[in-house]
Amino acid sequence: MAVATAILPRAASASGASNMSESNSMEQAVSSGNKGHYKPPFRFGIGGVPLGNEFAVVTDKDAYATIEAAWNAGVRYYDMAPWYGLGLAERRFGNFLHNKNRNEYVVSSKVGKLLKASKTAKNKEYFPFSPSPNDVVYDYTASGVRRSIEDSLQRLGIDSLDIAFVHDISSDNKNLPTPWQEQFEIAQKGAFPELTRMREEGLIKGWGIGVNTPEPIMRLLEVADPDVCLLASQYSLIDHKNALDQVFPAARAKNVSFVIGSSLNAGFISGSPRYNYGKESYKIPPAFLEKRKRLRGVASNLGVDLRTAALQFSAAPDIAAALVVGASSEQQILADYTSMQTRIPAEFWAELKAQNLIEQNAPVPA
Repeated sequence: MAVATAILPRAASASGASNMSESNSMEQAVSSGNKGHYKPPFRFGIGGVPLGNEFAVVTDKDAYATIEAAWNAGVRYYDMAPWYGLGLAERRFGNFLHNKNRNEYVVSSKVGKLLKASKTAKNKEYFPFSPSPNDVVYDYTASGVRRSIEDSLQRLGIDSLDIAFVHDISSDNKNLPTPWQEQFEIAQKGAFPELTRMREEGLIKGWGIGVNTPEPIMRLLEVADPDVCLLASQYSLIDHKNALDQVFPAARAKNVSFVIGSSLNAGFISGSPRYNYGKESYKIPPAFLEKRKRLRGVASNLGVDLRTAALQFSAAPDIAAALVVGASSEQQILADYTSMQTRIPAEFWAELKAQNLIEQNAPVPA
């Protein structure tokens, strides 16, 4: 398998100890780990939210140019979901990837939301910038999971997924037909054991859940045997204490790793007028605005690009198998790729800890 050239800076723990070398971590990622749990072998990837026209219109031409730029830079991990543009992101990624050697890249997608084309689809309520004709049907059953993966493979034009994440089975998802706990029980009886069977059958390499809140992950670790979870919006410069103190220790105990998403909190850290996702993302807590201001001040004083620092910070924990970033243009994905190879002075991280802007036990790039 070809190895992407992106190198994430090694992390130093609060005690100053650095992680294993990149080559050793790659070997562990490709291997199964202590309990046979899969980890993506590439530590940097591109996420599909922007190319599903989540925030704005991205033309097909610009979308394909973005994906091609990522590929040419050496990016070999691609994360998407049926939800992103209600099929648009998967079609766009698949249109590019189906012409590539399947052994050279890793794909993760999501299950739990089936798409059904309809002349009366309410797609514009979810994605006003997407031309999709689809409605969404939530289905966390065993048969729904099988159907979801089959549908994704057809949209992608490839024969297999590497990772399947059970998507948005979480309290922040206001579109669920019943409370998230009830949907979780359906998944516990249906999706989770079915994904384990599919892993055993070799149809996928690993599975987990992809959520924006910690409670479903903590519960999953108690009732199932996942490989890797997508931890979105939960480990960033703005908000990371609970992940450090609660989620990461619980996952380590089960040899479960994380793909870290939304390290910029949907662009908030780099200046977006929103925090995370949803219809009320514009309602930003004043404390977060103040923290961003203080982070900017430290970065400015020390000549550090805050977006670069935020990406590296989220990738630093040993339990972070990969970081995925959303990008809507060639320039954006190349800037993110470059950020992961840019050295940041140790004084920056020390100052953040001195001002209590990050937790004292937070790993930082060495």
